[in-house]
Formats: sequence, C-alpha cells, structure tokens
Amino acid sequence: MNDFVKPDIAYGELSPLLIMFGFACLGVLVEAFVPRERRHVTQMALALLGMVAALVATVVVWVNLGEVTAGAKGSIQAEGAIAVDGPAVFLWTTILLIGVGGALLFAERRLYAGVSAFAGQAAALPGTEAEREASAKGLEHTEIYPLMLFSVFGMLLFTASNDLLTMFVALEILSLPLYLLCGLARRRRLLSQEAALKYFLLGAFSSAFFLYGMALTYGYAGSFKFADISQAIEGRIGADSLLLVGIGLVAVGLLFKVGAVPFHSWTPDVYQGAPTAVTAFMSAATKIAAFGALLRLFYVAFGSAREDWAPMIWVVAILTMLVGTVLALTQTDMKRMLAYSSVAHAGFALVGFVGLQQADGSDAITSLQAVLFYLVAYGFTVIAAFAIVTLVRDANGEAGGINRWAGLGKQSPVVAGVFSFLLLAMAGIPLTSGFIGKWAVFASAAQGGAWPLVVVAVVVSAMAAFFYVRVILAMYFSDPEPGAEGAAVSMPSPLTAIVIAVGFAVTVVLGVVPGLVLDLAGQVGQFIR
Repeated sequence: MNDFVKPDIAYGELSPLLIMFGFACLGVLVEAFVPRERRHVTQMALALLGMVAALVATVVVWVNLGEVTAGAKGSIQAEGAIAVDGPAVFLWTTILLIGVGGALLFAERRLYAGVSAFAGQAAALPGTEAEREASAKGLEHTEIYPLMLFSVFGMLLFTASNDLLTMFVALEILSLPLYLLCGLARRRRLLSQEAALKYFLLGAFSSAFFLYGMALTYGYAGSFKFADISQAIEGRIGADSLLLVGIGLVAVGLLFKVGAVPFHSWTPDVYQGAPTAVTAFMSAATKIAAFGALLRLFYVAFGSAREDWAPMIWVVAILTMLVGTVLALTQTDMKRMLAYSSVAHAGFALVGFVGLQQADGSDAITSLQAVLFYLVAYGFTVIAAFAIVTLVRDANGEAGGINRWAGLGKQSPVVAGVFSFLLLAMAGIPLTSGFIGKWAVFASAAQGGAWPLVVVAVVVSAMAAFFYVRVILAMYFSDPEPGAEGAAVSMPSPLTAIVIAVGFAVTVVLGVVPGLVLDLAGQVGQFIR
C-alpha cells in the first residue's frame, strides 16, 4: 500500500489566484445574504478591493521571483499545473489593471438615468409586463460583479496554466461568466440575448475542438504537461500525424478566443449586442489572456515543432489582418467597426508571435517582449475607446451609427479629441502607444526572418488607417443629417471618466516614453519549463 504524499503548494506564489477566487466566492455569498438595496455598493467595493488586493499580491510575487535557469524566472507550482514565471506575472498585472477599469465601467449609473446598463430581471422576456415591472422597480443584477471576478480568475489561471487540462479548465472558467454577461443588456435585450447565444454556441464548439486536440496530443505524448509534450516532440516518439492534428485542434480553441480569422464570426455580433461595459472589458482582457495562453502553449509545449505549425500561423495572421481591415471599412456601426478593428489587431499581434524564438540578438527586441508590450498598449487604448462610446447617446441610448457622430467635434471638442487620439493610436500613428506596439512586433518578426509577413502587415496597417480616419472626418468635417435627431455627449460619473483618463494617459505615455514598459517586458525573461 502506497502512502499518501501531500502535495507541495506554495500559497504565497499562488496568492493572486487564491485572492481572486476567494473574493468571487464571497460575492456569491453577498448575493445570498445582503439586502437588495445594499448589494450594488457592497459588490462594487468587493470587486475593486479583490482586484486591488490581487494586484498587490502580484507585485509582491513579481519582486520575489527567483531565476531558475538562464533567462527564466519563477517556479512550477500545484504539482506542475501552474507556472508562476515572469511572463505570467506581467500578464496578471495587465489583466488586473484592465479588470479594475472594467469594474468601474460596470458600476456606471449616471449615463443610464440612475440605473445600471444591465437588465433588471434577466429571466423576464423582452417586452413583457414582467420586464416593465422590473424596470419600474429599479431592479438590477448585481451578480455581474462576482461573474466578472470569476472570469478574471479564469484569465489569470489561463495565462499561467502549465498543462493542457488546467488550461482547458481555465478556458471554461473565464468563458462561462462572459456568456452570461453578454446577454444582460438593459436596452436592446433581444440583440443582447442573440449575441450571448451566438457566443455560447460558438464558444462551446471551440472548446470541443480544444478538448479533442488535447486528447490527441495526450495520445501522442502520454502526458498533459507542457514539458513532457516538448520532450516527446524532441524525441519524435509518436505519430507525427497525431501531433499535427492535435496542435491544429488546440489552436482552433485558442484562436477563437483571440478573434482570429476564420474563427472570428462571433466578434462583431457579440461586441455590438453585449453591454458596452462588457464589450470594453472583454475586448481587452480576454484577448490579453488568450494571447498569453497561446504564447505559453506554443513556446513551451510545441516549441520543438515550430517548423510544423509556423506556416499555419502565417496564413492565419495574414487572413486575420486582411479580413478584419476590409470588413471594418464597410461598417456603419461604431461597435462593429471596433470589433473588426479588434480582429485586425489580433492579426498584428500574431505577426510578432510568428517570430517567436527567432530574435536572439542581445540588443534586439524579442518576440515575447514585443507581443507583451503590444497587448498592454492595445488593452488600455481599446477599453478607453469603448468607454467613450458609452458617452455618445441619443433618445434610444447609445448612438451606434457612425453617421450619428457627425458634428461631434464642434459639439464636444474634448471628447472628440480624445476619441480621435485613441483611434489614431489604434491606426499606429507615431507618438502613440499603437505605433510603438506595431513597430515592436514588426521588428521582432523581421529579425526572425518573417519579412514577407511584415511587408503584408505594413500594407494592411496603412489600409486600416482609412476606417479610423473616416470616423474622425465624420466628427470634425460632417454635419448631422437635416431633420435627424443628433447624438449628444452625456456627462459620465467619475468612474467612467477615470477609465477614459487612464487609458488616454497610458496611450500617450507609452507612445512618448515606451522604454519603461518595454524594459519591464524584456526583464520578465522567458517562459519557465
């Protein structure tokens, strides 16, 4: 009879994960025991406190990371399931900062006449007496905060997963709350519920692909752990066909989350139908977490098979940039335009991903460093942009049509100016974080020998500037249509104003003085094996 061996778990290094999970569970208890009139303030405070506490714990973990091998810092925890290393801690910090911004947007009430942007009673059918009664009573779903905390917990675990089983569990933990949040819009509920259903069904399909690919990879390597998979690939101990199909199916599940073509079809519908606060949070945090998991999986587990999967990523990156840009040019709705912009940005980030393990010069920017910086720059810019979208409103709520933004530059020059700057940053104009981010990923890919891909990316980036400039021209050089009710800028609460101000400031600072974050991204080292 074998004696039970107690697992060795360093709770200090896992404290950010444990704090997020604990506060999420505490939020569920608040829903059960705190009176309804006190829940909103309690849940909001709890969510912010939890993420700030996790952020402090992350900084402590970061400071105490020890170097284990040349270029790698950190340790493997939870019996090999979780890797607490430099890239993971960097991504944790970014996700938590974005999460704080998302919680502030969730708490916005001034823009919605004293109520939240979320439905008062999700179970009530749209247009029924039950819905009108719930609205009249001022009911709201404060469960959005623990749902958000569970999603953030899943994102943290996703980026640090060191085996396929843990990564799949993390994928479901981060996804399931988002499916619910997307369907809770107070206005245009049918569109919101349609978006949630599409996201859920397509997300379930992508998870099934991931799970099947995980099974095939296990059949090839005999293990779920990334290090064991890497050793099996180096030794070529199994059938190559089994490995290649497994890599392809696992990639489908992850590329779906980043919104890459051809797995992007959910993006415009979900971004348009979900409450804009959820769209802002999801567009930034989910993409950051998914790219973190993608980098770790393909660097640590599948790194030895790079020659096998690199052509696939080349094709996906080119298609993603082209399709996202071309379709964004045809959009008339602001949120759908930003959604296709998000698809194109996923392609630009994949350009840096392709150069992985190629840039080895001592003074050269590495691909990991470039992609990490790009994710930070994009995350803060896009969450601020969506926050501004919530300000431009008409009698029916948010003014979605781009033509409704005509004349905004004269009516509200500050808001129009900030939004224009954020759009220029996404276009990659110099002196913005977007320019430095694109330069970094393009330079790292070029150093890795991916010159053809870089040329395509530069051309597509120039094309992408047109749909951003089109919005700027509408705001400054167009007048509202005669007889049409024009949109106006509503005054937000300090919560939304803080998100916009911080996002704008980060976009400016990283464009003018990018060295701080670039150096931090370079100092995190490589993924630990």
